[in-house]
Amino acid sequence: MTVSTSPLAHPDRFFIDGEWAAPSSASKIDVINSGTEELFVSVAEAQAADINRVVAAAHKAFDKGPWPRMSHKERAGYLNAIATELDARTDELARIWVTESGVTHNIAKAATRGLGDKFRFYAGLADTYTFQEEHKTSAGSGIGLLVREPVGVVAAIVPWNHPGALISNKTAPALLAGCTIVVKASPEAPGAAYLFAEICKKVGLPSGVFNMLTADREVSELLVRHPDIDKVTFTGSTAAGRKIASICGERIARYTLELGGKSAALILDDYDVGMAAKTISEGAIFLTGQVCSSLTRIVVNRKRHDALVDALSACFESVKVGDPFDLACQMGPLAMRRQRDRVEGYITKGKGEGAKLATGGGRPAHLHRGFFIEPTVFGDVDNNSTIAREEIFGPVLSVIPAENEENAIDIANDTIYGLNAAVFTNDVERYYTVGRRLRSGSVGHNGSRTDARIAMGGFKQSGLGREGGLEGLLPFLETKTMVMDSLPTSQREFTKPIE
Repeated sequence: MTVSTSPLAHPDRFFIDGEWAAPSSASKIDVINSGTEELFVSVAEAQAADINRVVAAAHKAFDKGPWPRMSHKERAGYLNAIATELDARTDELARIWVTESGVTHNIAKAATRGLGDKFRFYAGLADTYTFQEEHKTSAGSGIGLLVREPVGVVAAIVPWNHPGALISNKTAPALLAGCTIVVKASPEAPGAAYLFAEICKKVGLPSGVFNMLTADREVSELLVRHPDIDKVTFTGSTAAGRKIASICGERIARYTLELGGKSAALILDDYDVGMAAKTISEGAIFLTGQVCSSLTRIVVNRKRHDALVDALSACFESVKVGDPFDLACQMGPLAMRRQRDRVEGYITKGKGEGAKLATGGGRPAHLHRGFFIEPTVFGDVDNNSTIAREEIFGPVLSVIPAENEENAIDIANDTIYGLNAAVFTNDVERYYTVGRRLRSGSVGHNGSRTDARIAMGGFKQSGLGREGGLEGLLPFLETKTMVMDSLPTSQREFTKPIE
């Protein structure tokens, strides 16, 4: 088993107001290597005083600093510089992700190479998106100016499963908009946030624009409650999202939430079950199933149920589970002991509630350390059972029999979630018709085909708002209407007339 040493330059500090700042206490958080159960790094743990200090820095930078008053093109220059530095540090980001969260190294290397492109995309919007529009007024005299301004100070709370991508999804559009930001890193996986801070320091981002600390839930709540936080952007569990929404609602703070999922894959009767099983199983082992959009409810006509269960079982039984740094391994460990206990608890519930355990269900016999679990398939799952209703966040599939296509659609929609879905069919017209009936933020054709360059987010209790693409910029903007006698000469080049 490969052991990674920490590449972090300042794990004992926070990044506040453009500097590596000493914490207010000696409290530490131990980050554990998920594959070895050994200590990876200890980082500073924020307390209430640190929250107040970091928010004050971001608030001052927004109210008094140059960042919100720069042009979008000027801010885009910094985004492009961040992208270049991210490209240079993809290997470090990949190794941190593997160590903290259990994703395999070959996948981590490929995924982290795209982080810089997220910043380049938003930098490009400085030239293509209209932040000011000139309108005719209803009175018929003068002009109306529709201005899109930064929402203010943003708290970005990121989870442990895919922190690099999620920091990018939140930070890049917020920075282009002109916001200042406080990234609250996950206690289980803070490494990516530290590297982002190092990069922001290197590219000379103005003081207080990007700030970072690590805190557990109780102190994190103080960040959400802080009156100088204008917006919260959160990715994580639906339970935590409900709490954040209720707190923000008390003070009318803005928020976007990308929450849990229990995503359905509908296998229609014209699609080969073997091909479906191969595609679904390959997706299900990505990041050891610790993916909110993972297809975990597999809905198939009752007549083909057993064939699909057998095909999925065969695919899972061939998966090589082990050291995530071993390029021959296809699935690594779960991120932490608590997560493995959670997954094992759901497997026990599944068996107790009458589902048929077709394969997996335990710890790999050849792995004596690390938070490993076997990829698991249940058949004959009732859609009202616990394993069909609740997000497991592990490589556990529930195959649910349906009487017909209409019943399959009903089953897919019978959930509090609506993040992702897929329709497996050879007929694209049929895919479109069924896909439009699914209450889900994304619907893939013959696989999980989400695209954060377009938009990511959920219906129902899978969240509010969207990340990625142009849709991901809008939540960081407030709209202001200005009615005036004539357009200032200084604003003509930035303003688009709207007929």
